[in-house]
Amino acid sequence: MKIAIAGTGYVGLSLATLLSQQHEVVALDIVPEKVEMLNKFISPIQDEYIEEYLAGARSGSRELNLRATLDYKEAFKGADFVIISTPTNYDEKQNFFDTSSVEDIIEKVISLKDPNITMVIKSTIPVGYVESIRKKYGIKNIFFSPEFLREGKALYDNLYPSRIIVGSKSPEAKKFARILSDAALKKDVPVLFMNSTDAEAVKLFANTYLALRVAYFNELDTYAATKGLDTKSIIDGVSLDPRIGTHYNNPSFGYGGYCLPKDTKQLLANYRDVPQNLIEAIVKSNDTRKHYIADDIISKNPDVVGIYRLTMKTGSDNFRASAIQDIIKYIVAEGKKVVIYEPALKDPEFNGCPVIDDINAFKKDCSIIVANRITEELEDVRDKIYTRDLFSRD
Repeated sequence: MKIAIAGTGYVGLSLATLLSQQHEVVALDIVPEKVEMLNKFISPIQDEYIEEYLAGARSGSRELNLRATLDYKEAFKGADFVIISTPTNYDEKQNFFDTSSVEDIIEKVISLKDPNITMVIKSTIPVGYVESIRKKYGIKNIFFSPEFLREGKALYDNLYPSRIIVGSKSPEAKKFARILSDAALKKDVPVLFMNSTDAEAVKLFANTYLALRVAYFNELDTYAATKGLDTKSIIDGVSLDPRIGTHYNNPSFGYGGYCLPKDTKQLLANYRDVPQNLIEAIVKSNDTRKHYIADDIISKNPDVVGIYRLTMKTGSDNFRASAIQDIIKYIVAEGKKVVIYEPALKDPEFNGCPVIDDINAFKKDCSIIVANRITEELEDVRDKIYTRDLFSRD
């Protein structure tokens, strides 16, 4: 088949790499540099498996039928499926996802007047969005299929998916699910078919539960630290209950990244006419945690606060909406000098704070080093490190 993919972030590029092993895949993007890199089989994002697969295609040891383009007509013409994976940022003023990039792609597909193209939305969208789009444009050939990927492990999570969910029960939906399951290395992947509105809810509720779990262990840590208790002992004792488990329990500076902050806020917006307490508490808890971390750092009265990485997850070069950015704002607002070490940044400053590209100079200049996760690179300055990392993992 020919499959077009609009957007080459973690979702789009992982799918493009995955599906190009068995199908013709054309990736559409609006950034010329990304298109040029992909046509040379060079990954524009940091992801171990994507980089490995593209390197294999570059050397000729792995066959990927993949090309990239800036021309939507070249990408979409004759496609069986157009997968939409463009960014949907949360609009704080409107209390809703900005879905303009998704609708731009939908309108481009409609303009081709090809009834054989099926559109599959992978971008995160509000509950009820697909139904509203079907009515707005008078179309039926579109459905939602949520993704459940981790930044830095996106292709791995497509190769070994926890489940495949497709928001339609049509023949095209079953064909799409088969395409995904055939490309996966994991066998007997659970596949669920439902309407798109239910699938949209699955995505937002799943991510909000993950945010809830992060917030829970962060609040546990805040309590223990405030009362002089041993956070690790408490978490170990709590997590050994098999109903709770030992996963996703490492305290952090707050949940961040591209998905959890915006998805929790979008779900809360969807609750505007439904009674709730918990969903709003999850959103507020994250803000409270970031204020606590900032206040705790300031209480040490450091001369220079060093921020070790804006990226808060190992194996990722993405720091969109990372929790540390708000913490930096709070610290700067208190008059503290902040410097940043972030190899992914090429600019000499970030939000008014100097960026130091020499790790040794960074270690020397800072009186306290704030690190969401400990790495071997910081072992020689452990006495300077401020972290809530207990298990040396994400």
